[in-house]
Amino acid sequence: MSSRYQKLTERVLGLAGVKINGSNPWDIQVYDERFYKRAITEVELGMGESYMDGWWDAENIDALIFRIVRADLQEKLRRNYKVALQLAGFYLINMQSRRKAFEVGERHYDLGNELFQNMLDKRMNYSCAYWKDAKTLDEAQENKLELICKKLYLEPGMRVLDIGCGWGAFGKYAAEKYNVETVGITVSKEQVELGRKLCGGLPVEFRLMDYRDVNAPKESLRKKFDRIVSVGMIEHVGYKNYREYFSIANKCLKDNGLFLLHTIGDVRSLKSTDAWTHKYIFPNGMLPSVAQLGKAIEGLFVMEDWHNIGADYDKTLMAWYDNFKNSWNKIKDKYDERFYRMWKYFLISSAGAFRARSRNQLWQIVLSKNGILGGYQSIC
Repeated sequence: MSSRYQKLTERVLGLAGVKINGSNPWDIQVYDERFYKRAITEVELGMGESYMDGWWDAENIDALIFRIVRADLQEKLRRNYKVALQLAGFYLINMQSRRKAFEVGERHYDLGNELFQNMLDKRMNYSCAYWKDAKTLDEAQENKLELICKKLYLEPGMRVLDIGCGWGAFGKYAAEKYNVETVGITVSKEQVELGRKLCGGLPVEFRLMDYRDVNAPKESLRKKFDRIVSVGMIEHVGYKNYREYFSIANKCLKDNGLFLLHTIGDVRSLKSTDAWTHKYIFPNGMLPSVAQLGKAIEGLFVMEDWHNIGADYDKTLMAWYDNFKNSWNKIKDKYDERFYRMWKYFLISSAGAFRARSRNQLWQIVLSKNGILGGYQSIC
């Protein structure tokens, strides 16, 4: 039985130029023959879990995943019935309901601030950097923050809503450089606790809440905002809720305001994420498509500007991995070896996927409520 799965695995991977126990840095070295069956029958979940279990390795996993994504092997294997059954729940259930909203905060963002402090840049941006004219991660992340501020045409005294504020990187930068006030919301207790310390003394407010509660009950959140920014958050909203998400943003924004959405996107309209990412990294997450976003904003916003910087995420993720690897000895007492392999696989396989360019993208979209008279002046 195992030889049948082995032959099938070799044949499928061969379509991407990947060999079993080959000499190329992207070739898979197999240490446990059970890998073959799991890779074929469970696809992404089987690949990820068997890597965590030490059943296989590759010198350059990012190069391996680049080849797999570029050859579209996932889609070919996802058509088998076992995988279809695993994904059925995403279609039948609202995986991003209000009741489930805090799961990703508890299971991902609350893994420990020390982990993220050692992995991210000095401002703790947990989203794609902008590497134009930048040599370091710190420079690239400041570039991204400056790019967002310029696209929003921030002016002193403006009030900005930050949906999915993280540890307050945008709020702190915008307050320091542009003299604006921000209200940030997040579903992570750890982010609120550390964010308040990092932004102490600045007009940066943190709220632990789901975006669906943004209009209530506090009076300060009922006042409309001059600007709205949402960086790397809509990936947790889900296709069943996109329309509600944009409806809430519309209600929160002044008629002459601007809304910048920074999001990972997929070139296909999907209704689920892969099983490994759902189980271990981002529970209930999914990536929107151009069509899904377009349908959700119809009648609510005018799309003023759409900028794709997806190629920059490869470099960002590899920088995060280098930081994680180099700081592991500082934090390993709080985790275990399986976590190390899981996190390594998450970071560098994601880098390979963005490098492939054929699926994962990163979009910055500027929206207005009624259209900017004379036209929006893009800075790109």
